[in-house]
Amino acid sequence: MKIQGINGAAGVAIGKAFVLPSWEWDLPDQKMDSVDLAQEFERLYEGIRTSKDEIEFIKNEFKEVVGPEESSIFDAHLAILEDPVFMNEIRGIIERQYKAAEVAVKEAIDHFVTMFDLLDDEYMKERAIDIKDVGNRLLKHLLGAPEITLPSDTQPYILVAKELSPSQLAHLNPSHVLGIVTLIGGKTSHSAIMARALGIPLVSGLEASVGMPVDTGDMLVVDGDNGLVFTEPDRKTIERYTMIRSNQLKKKEQLQVLATVDAITKDGAMLHLASNISSVKELDLALKHGAKGVGLFRTEFLYMDRATFPGEQEQYEVYRLVAEKTAGQSVVIRTLDIGGDKQLDYFELPEEDNPFLGYRAIRISLDRKDLFKTQLTAILRASAAGNVKIMYPMISSVEELRQANEVLREAMADLDERQVAYDPHIKVGIMIEVPAAVMIADLLAEEADFFSIGTNDLVQYVLAVDRMNEQIAHMYHPYHPAVLRMLRATVDAARTAGIEVSVCGEMAGDERSIPLWLELGIRNLSMSPQSLLRVKHRVLNTTAVDAKEAARDCFALRTSADIEQRLQKYNDSTGNPDEQSGSNAS
Repeated sequence: MKIQGINGAAGVAIGKAFVLPSWEWDLPDQKMDSVDLAQEFERLYEGIRTSKDEIEFIKNEFKEVVGPEESSIFDAHLAILEDPVFMNEIRGIIERQYKAAEVAVKEAIDHFVTMFDLLDDEYMKERAIDIKDVGNRLLKHLLGAPEITLPSDTQPYILVAKELSPSQLAHLNPSHVLGIVTLIGGKTSHSAIMARALGIPLVSGLEASVGMPVDTGDMLVVDGDNGLVFTEPDRKTIERYTMIRSNQLKKKEQLQVLATVDAITKDGAMLHLASNISSVKELDLALKHGAKGVGLFRTEFLYMDRATFPGEQEQYEVYRLVAEKTAGQSVVIRTLDIGGDKQLDYFELPEEDNPFLGYRAIRISLDRKDLFKTQLTAILRASAAGNVKIMYPMISSVEELRQANEVLREAMADLDERQVAYDPHIKVGIMIEVPAAVMIADLLAEEADFFSIGTNDLVQYVLAVDRMNEQIAHMYHPYHPAVLRMLRATVDAARTAGIEVSVCGEMAGDERSIPLWLELGIRNLSMSPQSLLRVKHRVLNTTAVDAKEAARDCFALRTSADIEQRLQKYNDSTGNPDEQSGSNAS
């Protein structure tokens, strides 16, 4: 049977299922004598202490596998055990209703999970899994229940669960787990984030379709690219996916040999391919694929899935590690870019009719200069360890750039006073992602050291099209003539001022765009680690003279369809390298 789910983490897995049983706590609702209250509170506090110790241990173990960003998920778990609302709910049930600690914990879990499930917000619904994870850990200690153990032999399996908590996933041996199937969860669930970090194919969200369709020992095919699960697949399906998996591995191996090769066209034009990253693990993959440094470090992921803002030292350690790993190559660190579709659990943003046009990115940083200065200080300290650059997001005026630089100067002065080393000549650039920045690019270029074009937001704002809106997503055209004119205007302003310009949005990783970059004179591109080898393969099979001719045709055409057709025609003429895809969202 073929079941449609949600593609949580890419890849293909073929193997037998191991269904993870879930605890169904059935606790007697008996009353206590008031003289036993002190004992129940002591049991509760001892359970909390033990749970915290376990979570800290798991966090430190997991950090060794995927790095500090993904392991910070467990900071959110620790915060739940310290959350006054959650803990007051438990204490209140014990104190007012004379119920045992485990009964109070179970009722508090059910209360908050039900409350989150009623919200019309997928992100908050998925956070209910964290509440259950922490609550079940506490219940386990209060009841003396054993851990659910996974298969200990070396036979790999596909893990199937109603839902998979970060704690359970942290205990997995990636070499034993071929794939994961969960009935609950989506792309933003912690289990999906961690599965992607571990490189394990995952399909989630099957419950709405089928309930629990699998037993331990059943043969499965998991298609993490398309969100499909095949239960008891026939021989043809197994053979087809065996071939797909084999081809994927073969293509990756073939492209991997290009990692140490420069991206140079047949007639000698070189492109500098850097990577977009959000974690140290992504950097490791990017360097493995031959990335020439980091063109965009999305620092907002350091702030997500945790209980509080990261401090200066924590940020510094991550930025320094990235700078050291790139061994002198450029590392462009974008300052905090939250708002719009990027929310923080612990930082309440206002309700807005148009959040993408509202309180976000540099606007938040300039409003909360304390947070901004902390981040800039951490980046400056890391600049002593490598070729670090600073980039401000969503700049739309000269005033914003000057205000941001004033905070930067304050951070420098503080470091001077503390006698802490940093690069006093650190390069400071801006994202070009709103039409206003393009229209005053000549003015901004006089005060910025470099431009980086964020094509995702630029296309959205130029065309007034929300690409997340299914009704109008078909109108989101990166190759619209207006977008091409915006690119040319930005490059012309940068060239006149003598500053560098790069591209870090999805168009950078779209091989069809290569002729445009060659014609415009853009030589610095930054893309997802998964796109690097594919784009490099295309560059190596490109002739710059012919590519520029195709691009000049595009700049003279009047419609998006005609431009895409012309680029595709040129693309087809250069052969078809590996068709693997990767997200380059900035």
